[in-house]
Order: sequence, then C-alpha cells, then structure tokens
Amino acid sequence: MTGAAPYIDPRAIVDTAHVGPGTHIWEFVHVLAGARIGRGCNINSHVFVENDVVIGDEVTVKCGVYLWDGVRLEDRVFVGPNVTFTNDVRPRSRRRVAPVTTTVREGASLGAAAVIGPGVTIGRFAMVGMGAVVTRDVPDHALVYGNPLRRAGWVCFCGAQMKSRPRTCRHPASPSAT
Repeated sequence: MTGAAPYIDPRAIVDTAHVGPGTHIWEFVHVLAGARIGRGCNINSHVFVENDVVIGDEVTVKCGVYLWDGVRLEDRVFVGPNVTFTNDVRPRSRRRVAPVTTTVREGASLGAAAVIGPGVTIGRFAMVGMGAVVTRDVPDHALVYGNPLRRAGWVCFCGAQMKSRPRTCRHPASPSAT
C-alpha cells in the first residue's frame, strides 16, 4: 500500500509537493507549501499543517488537529482527535517570533484532546492519555496523563502496560498492528 501514489481528496488543499507514496489526505485538510509528509500516512479530515512541519512515515493524524510551525512527528506516531499543539512560549498578537521545535518521537501515541506545550519532546513509544496537558518532556515508553502531568507507569513497544521500562516486546502481535 505504501508504494502507491498518494491519495488526496479533491476537497483538500495541499500546497506542498512533498507527500509520500501511499499517504491518504482526506477532505477539508489544508497543507501549506513548506510541509513534508512521509510515506503511508493517514491525515484525517479538518487537519491544518503549517509550513515548517515534518511528518514521518506511517503517521496517523486524526480529525481536528492543527500542526503549527516547529512540530516534528517521527515515524509511526499516532495523534488522536483534537490534540492541540502550541509553538510559542510567550504568545502575543501580531508579534512574530521564531517557533520552538516540538518533537513527538517514533511510535508515540497522543490521546484525544491532549494539549502539547511548546518545545517539549515526547519520547519513543510513550503514551499520553486523553486530555493530558504536557508542559515538560516525556521519557521513552512512559505512560502519562493528567493536569498536572504525571507518570502512571510504562508501556511496551506494542502499547501494553508494563511494570518497568521495556527493552523488548514479548507480547503477541495485535490484529490492529497489521
């Protein structure tokens, strides 16, 4: 599937030429010219992607997400519906400042309506619970939720909850992983 040409719904506005093969961009998405989108991604309805955004391979971005300048989503990231990213530490109207970089590392998952503050890094295979407010970095494989954010445990590469930070995955493959 990732070898096929990208599918771009005719109701989407895609100004970038950098959309990888096998990527699906659905209706009412707007992608600005400087954005880069990898292979095999699924960009759902009502998503906005600003210029200085990099989306890796096999990333899912659910409905109602705005990816502002400085956002970096590495390979196999899941961004749940209505996740909010911010890119300005001290926002003011009509004051242009360089955006800070916010990075979501490989395999991480962000639950619905999580708020991701500017300049944070969410670690590899971490899981952020729905509605969480992330104002500081999240370690690899951490399970975090709440406001204020707190670590509730660890998650495996496959997403299963663990008692300690995993080194390998010994769980059977889930049907959703195929």
